[in-house]
Amino acid sequence: MEEGMEAKQQPHLILAHNLFLLSHPDVDDIEKVRLREEVLSVVKSDDMASLYESLTTSGVLEKDAELLDSMKKRIEEEIKKLDEKIADAEENLGESEVREAHLAKSLYFIRICDKESALEQLKVTEGKTVAVGQKMDLVFYTLQIGFFHMDFDLISKSIDKAKNLFEEGGDWERKNRLKVYEGLYCMSTRNFKRAASLFLDSISTFTTYELFPYDTFIFYTVLTSIISLDRVSLKQKVVDAPEILAVIGKVPHLSEFLNSLYGCQYKSFFVAFSGLTEQIKLDRYLQPHFRYYMREVRTVVYSQFLESYKSVTMEAMATAFGVTFDFIDQELSRFIAAGKLHCKIDKVAGVLETNRPDARNAFYQSTIKQGDFLLNRIQKLSRVIDL
Repeated sequence: MEEGMEAKQQPHLILAHNLFLLSHPDVDDIEKVRLREEVLSVVKSDDMASLYESLTTSGVLEKDAELLDSMKKRIEEEIKKLDEKIADAEENLGESEVREAHLAKSLYFIRICDKESALEQLKVTEGKTVAVGQKMDLVFYTLQIGFFHMDFDLISKSIDKAKNLFEEGGDWERKNRLKVYEGLYCMSTRNFKRAASLFLDSISTFTTYELFPYDTFIFYTVLTSIISLDRVSLKQKVVDAPEILAVIGKVPHLSEFLNSLYGCQYKSFFVAFSGLTEQIKLDRYLQPHFRYYMREVRTVVYSQFLESYKSVTMEAMATAFGVTFDFIDQELSRFIAAGKLHCKIDKVAGVLETNRPDARNAFYQSTIKQGDFLLNRIQKLSRVIDL
């Protein structure tokens, strides 16, 4: 079942991932030779002339003038045929056939990776479209173009457009699909909390196989949830979720990563965490946030450990995490200085003392501060009025 679903992933997004891996320094040369052959095969089979030109310019592929000319020639012939079909539909057929002919041209431009022409043709097709559902499908095509090129401005505008369309109507299946698209956008732009919320809402209704397979979706859901949810919500929505339990074992290290964090098995957690780093680093959506994500996860796990203690020796903490004393000393110094952990290090005694902020007291201080500010403003205003 999973294999069939994986086959439905949008070929352009598989191509985009392969292009990302080709530019990645951690991918070995033998693998890059295979990837290069795969990319060239896809580019040739779909006549992606403009992409081929940009890849030869950047040195990813070798230039073959004859191949490029033959691709351009086939594109011209195909566009001519599509234009003839549009003209025929406009003269002899009804509105829905005219729309279908324009849509076919849009999909052809998407297939050959001609971004500007595809977006222009999708606009023309939208002008011929009446039904909200069909307009939504055009937005999904635009979003796929956006994710291929990592054009976040286009993605953001398309998501807003889709939400406006839903105010006119639209079915639940498309609404649920949009949640996954928006979640992927949020994750790609480092809004992990919003991404986790959208992904968790879509677990039982996931049908967005064109973006990624279900096990990849669970991978993203677990990663974003771990740094966004408190322990109670994590247990309820992730650790015990049957949909996650059914798939989590298929992703290497993910089950140990989640369960060792929740079960406070810190040594196992660090082992699983180091196993996952490679997957995060080689993911085109997560890789730009790799360092940030690693920092956030460590903040969560260190905070959870310190929650149980008023004071604890550095040696005990290093043993619990299966790391050296110097490593934990360096790590905590950095996190404390950045205001991520509420504790202080007694270097002489080798002890960590927690100084957890009192939320009620902090709220009281904040209220007094705001009250003082408001009174000062009122006094200034009364002087102006007296004058």
